[in-house]
Amino acid sequence: MAGQRAQWKGFIKFGEVSAGVALYTAASTSDRITFNTINTATGNRVNRVFVDSETDEPVPKEAQTKGFEIENGQYIVIDPDEVAATIPESNKTLEIEAFIPCGDVDDVYFDKPYYLTPDKMGSDAFIALRDGMRKSKVAAIARTVLFRRMRTVLIRPHGKGLIATTLNYDYEVRSSKKAFEDMPKIKIEGEMLDLAKHIISTKKSEFDPAAFDDRYETALAELVKAKIEGKALPKRKKVEVSKPNDLLAALRESAGFMKATKDLPKRTAANANAGSGRPRAARGAAAKSASSKAAPQREAS
Repeated sequence: MAGQRAQWKGFIKFGEVSAGVALYTAASTSDRITFNTINTATGNRVNRVFVDSETDEPVPKEAQTKGFEIENGQYIVIDPDEVAATIPESNKTLEIEAFIPCGDVDDVYFDKPYYLTPDKMGSDAFIALRDGMRKSKVAAIARTVLFRRMRTVLIRPHGKGLIATTLNYDYEVRSSKKAFEDMPKIKIEGEMLDLAKHIISTKKSEFDPAAFDDRYETALAELVKAKIEGKALPKRKKVEVSKPNDLLAALRESAGFMKATKDLPKRTAANANAGSGRPRAARGAAAKSASSKAAPQREAS
């Protein structure tokens, strides 16, 4: 990939076939606006200094080591060389262990995506793997040492190449059962469910990442630009929050039924009430009945 440096170079192996490949970062935060910490008194940048938690004395880098806390305030000291010795040796090979259906891996296990491209040597083998996976509608599970750790990688056809997504280990993914254990047991049916389905059907579309802008990043850019140019700072736009009386009313309003009722011509409403000798409560009941009958007709139209 022109203009980018490969994060990793090695080989991909399936069966007895191997091909030279390179990994490139597919998602990066390097273009985000970043801030430095500044001393308000001097305007100088503040540097991070490590200090002893008891003596408050600065500790130089050469005097620092690793430690694992076994009890409150008690540590096992581990030398950096001992940590380095635990790093698995890399053979620079993405060894494919299995091919699985593309949808078998839950997205919650996805960690970070990388573009996997062929080296000049072995392009034929790379393309054979890509096209074979695409026609078979499968993904590949591979393992290798990436960035000093043994990683499991999900490999899928993507455009002209492959995309390799590092996967979280099972112990890193928290169980959804605990997250949802307090979910109330409520069954939604009837008009409420129909309205929800109707709203969903009117909002169906396709995912376009370009349509979703980073509003926070844009606001930061406007703030920085205003400060540089000495202009008035941009004002926060007031957000109007709707407060529906209940869920059913909110669903009706979202589906457009409440708006349609409000937009009825005033003359029609006046004619409906004119010349009627019925009590106000009876007129209200009749209007409510007419509105409920009109709703399916408007939905059908």
